[in-house]
Amino acid sequence: MSASYTGRSLRAGPATGMSGGTTGVIEMGSKLKVAGWLAIGAVAGGLATMQLQATARSAMSPLPLEDMQQLAAVFDLVKRSYVEPVDDKKLIRDAISGMVSGLDPHSAYFEGQAYKEFREGISGKFTGVGIQIEMDDGLVKVVSPIEGSPAFRAGIQTGDLITRIDDTMVKGLNMDQAIKRMRGPSGTKVVLTVFRKSENRTFPVTIVREEIKTKSVRSKVMEPGYAWIRINQFQEPTLRDFVEQMKEIYQKEPQLKGLVLDLRNDPGGLLDTAVGISAAFLPKDVVVVSTNGQIAEARSVLKASPTFYSRDGSDVLASLPAGLKSVPVVVLVNEGSASASEIVAGALKDHKRAVIMGAQTFGKGSVQSEIARLPLPNTSVKITTARYYTPSGRSIQAKGILPDVPGDDTAEGSPYAALRMREADLDKHLGDGTGAAEKKDAVREKAREEALKKLEEASTKAKDAKDKPLRLPEYGTPEDFPLQQALNRLKGKPVVVSKTQVERKPDEARTN
Repeated sequence: MSASYTGRSLRAGPATGMSGGTTGVIEMGSKLKVAGWLAIGAVAGGLATMQLQATARSAMSPLPLEDMQQLAAVFDLVKRSYVEPVDDKKLIRDAISGMVSGLDPHSAYFEGQAYKEFREGISGKFTGVGIQIEMDDGLVKVVSPIEGSPAFRAGIQTGDLITRIDDTMVKGLNMDQAIKRMRGPSGTKVVLTVFRKSENRTFPVTIVREEIKTKSVRSKVMEPGYAWIRINQFQEPTLRDFVEQMKEIYQKEPQLKGLVLDLRNDPGGLLDTAVGISAAFLPKDVVVVSTNGQIAEARSVLKASPTFYSRDGSDVLASLPAGLKSVPVVVLVNEGSASASEIVAGALKDHKRAVIMGAQTFGKGSVQSEIARLPLPNTSVKITTARYYTPSGRSIQAKGILPDVPGDDTAEGSPYAALRMREADLDKHLGDGTGAAEKKDAVREKAREEALKKLEEASTKAKDAKDKPLRLPEYGTPEDFPLQQALNRLKGKPVVVSKTQVERKPDEARTN
C-alpha cells in the first residue's frame, strides 16, 4: 500500500456492479445456453486454479467459485445478447469499478486519465494554465490566477470571464469539462477568449501550458499581533508550505498574540500531512489520531512525532518558531471541512489546544489507502481500509465534529448551510462502527427544505432585479464574517454566536 488518503469524495462512481442475474444462462436458446456454460467452464477452470493458489497463500482469501461462475455467466450473456458489440476490457473494468465503488462513496478504481488526475490531486501538481475558477452564470470566472503561472504571466485577472476555450463555447460546459479542456500536455497551446467587465471588452489570450504547482496554504497578518493561515487541502507539499508561511508570519509578528487556522471547505487529503499539521501545535508524542480496520496495517496509533509525518526521515517542523506551541488558536470549520481537516480539528479540540468555531463538520471518519500493486500500468484502487478516532476515542463517521462556539457565515445567518452535502447524505456511507441504530433527523430535513425554498426565492428576486444572488465574501478579507468573529475571540471581545444551529445527527446508513 502507498500513502493513506482521507479526502472527501462526492463521486459515487458508475452503477455497474456485479449484482443481479441467475446462476447459468437460462431462458435463452439451447445454443446460447451451451455456449454460455462452455464460457463459464473455461473461466471456472482458471478460477479454480487461482483459488488453489489463493488458498496456498495466507495473504489472499479463497475466491468464491460459484459467484465467479455467476460473473462469467453475466459477462457471456452481455457479450452475446447486448444490442451492439461491447469491448471485453470495458466490461471487465466496469465490473471492477462497480465492485469497488459499490462499497462506499470514497472507494474507487482509477485508470488512464482518472488515475493521472487522482495522482495530481495528491501531489499538488498538474499541467495546465494555472487559474483557480468557479462557474458564474454558465461561464468560467477566474477566482485567482496562480502566482507565477502561465495565466498569471499572460495577464489573466481576478474576475475575468472565460467565454470560449479554443473553439468550444464555455456556455453549456460544467466545471469538470471546462477544466479538462484547459488542461493538456506541457508545451501545448490553448486559446482562451476572455471578457473583462471592467474594460467592457472581449479578447483572446494564447497560453502555453506547463506544470503548475498549486499552493494549498495561504496566510496573512490581519492586524498587529494576529494572523490568519488557511489550508485548502492536505497535499504532499502542504506541511512544508505551512512551515514556511508560519516562519514568515513570525518574522512580521515576533510577538504573535493569536492565530486563526482556517479549515473551512477543506475536503481533506493525506493522513500523514494532517498528523504533521496537528503536531505543529501539540506537545511531542501525544496521540493525534488512531485508526482501526480489518488488516494489521489499518490498526495504528499516530502521534505528534516525525515518525508519523516525515517522508524523508527529517523533521520539517523543527524550524518552526517555538511560540507556535503556545499561541492561542481558533480553528474555523464548516460543513465542508472533511476528513483530514476533521482529524486536525478533533486533535486540537480533544487536547484543548484550540477553540473550534463555525459549523458542525462534514463527518468523514474513514481512511482510504491507495493500492497500486495491480497488473495493468497506470491503474490503482483507492479503498476504505479503516475508521479513524480522535484522541479521546470518538468516531466522527457520519457525525462530524461539533464546534465549541457555533457561528454563522454572515451576520444574518448561514443561508446555504442546510443545503451543503455531508457524509450522512451520501449513499452507502459507513456507520460509526458501534452498531447503534441511526435515525432520520426530521429537524435537519425541514431545515434543508426551508433553505432550498429561501434560495429559490432569492434567485427569483435577483433575476427580477437583474442582480445576482447573495455571494459569501472571499476568505481572509475584512468582510469575512466568521474570520472577524474568530479574531474577536482571540482578542477577548464579544463574539456573535449562532442562534439557529442545531446538532445535525447522522441519517440512517443507506445501502441502496
